[in-house]
Amino acid sequence: MVHTFTVRGDHFAFDSVTGALHQLDEAALLVVERTKQNDGKVTDEDLLTPVGAAVASLIEEGELFSAERTFTTAELYPDAPKIKAMCLNLCHDCNLRCTYCFAGTGDYGGARGLMSVDVGKKAIDFLIEASGKRRNLDIDFFGGEPLINWETVKTLVYYCKQREAETGKKLRLTLTTNATLIDADKAAFINEHFVNVVLSIDGRQKIHDAVRPAVGGKSSYEKTVQGIRTLLDSRGDLAHHLRGTFTNLNLDFSEDIMHLATLSPHVSIEPVVLPDEHPLALQETHVERILEEYERLAVMLDEREAAGEAVDFFHFRMDLDGGPCQYKRHKGCGVGTEYVAVTPDGDIYPCHQLVGEDVFRMGSVFSGIDKGEVKDQFSELLTAPPDACHTCFARPICGGGCAANRWHRSGDVRGDDDLGCRLLRRRAELSLWLLARRIDRETAAVLETATN
Repeated sequence: MVHTFTVRGDHFAFDSVTGALHQLDEAALLVVERTKQNDGKVTDEDLLTPVGAAVASLIEEGELFSAERTFTTAELYPDAPKIKAMCLNLCHDCNLRCTYCFAGTGDYGGARGLMSVDVGKKAIDFLIEASGKRRNLDIDFFGGEPLINWETVKTLVYYCKQREAETGKKLRLTLTTNATLIDADKAAFINEHFVNVVLSIDGRQKIHDAVRPAVGGKSSYEKTVQGIRTLLDSRGDLAHHLRGTFTNLNLDFSEDIMHLATLSPHVSIEPVVLPDEHPLALQETHVERILEEYERLAVMLDEREAAGEAVDFFHFRMDLDGGPCQYKRHKGCGVGTEYVAVTPDGDIYPCHQLVGEDVFRMGSVFSGIDKGEVKDQFSELLTAPPDACHTCFARPICGGGCAANRWHRSGDVRGDDDLGCRLLRRRAELSLWLLARRIDRETAAVLETATN
């Protein structure tokens, strides 16, 4: 599939099958668009021009209008899908009261509680057993706020090390935290044992405190920043990123991203997913403003990178050469088939954003997955995504989008998430534009070196 788009006067054609990106002048853009309308064949009239001949050559070389590729489940999983990643909800409680949180106030709409060591060990054993021959496994220590259950965190980390030695598996640990409870001792332990850390903060203090208050409505910003600094002061080059959410309170979210960049160059801000009636929900009337803000952000990041002060914004990452292989890009996150979430009681759900939705309970770490029909509906998404995905250039970038977002927006894991998809498609275009700008700078630097 070839997608043409323009960013700030720069024209592009992107072949989403091969990942080939071509920057075009206006004449070439018109030829490619006519070729799209002609079922991927250069018109006879255009073939008589140098530009048309060049486009025809790219098609012949497989750089444009490549044949679409589909995969069967057997191709993706010769030995059937195996669970390789787990979100371990160590705590269904939180010391913050975020007003937009999908987990309520940390309790996921149910009783507050902490995961016991016994349940945690059983969950880890379940993952190891369910993974089959897979060696590299991932566990995200999650909540609520997992650091409320700190002693269990430490015990389960050591248990992971023990099970690695016993099984030959590699358990890569991530921690997702609001950072308010991090002190020097916790930071040292986290940095020793967790290969990745996700630190939740929503940007400028006025925005953060408006949507992420502590219990009782008190400010949480200063404790959050203090915890982040304590952790990062000793983390070095180990992976981490600051993760925020924007709502209709901060449609100027690029300002929040730049604020977060004063704490770390690795940042992410996600659009909130809420029912339309929620006072913080993103509405259709906000879409154009959000798209403009993404472009404003892209320009700001391009200028920062050109000045040698790059900011790694998660949603603008794009690697067409060394990124995920075609198989991985096709199937997305593997929700419910390669990835599951476990509650403090040991119940298994397809992902952390569907915890508490009884219809999606798959089983328990004590009895295994006993509701195959739940798993099956997510397995089908691997090779048969929602209909809109089949005509979308971004499918190999997003893997078919987020099933949980579709559920929360439409009540169907195969349902409509038009708003989310429009935002994602523009982020993809801007990511490609930033990649082209980076390549242009690198090429100019090489040429300058060669001539000096």
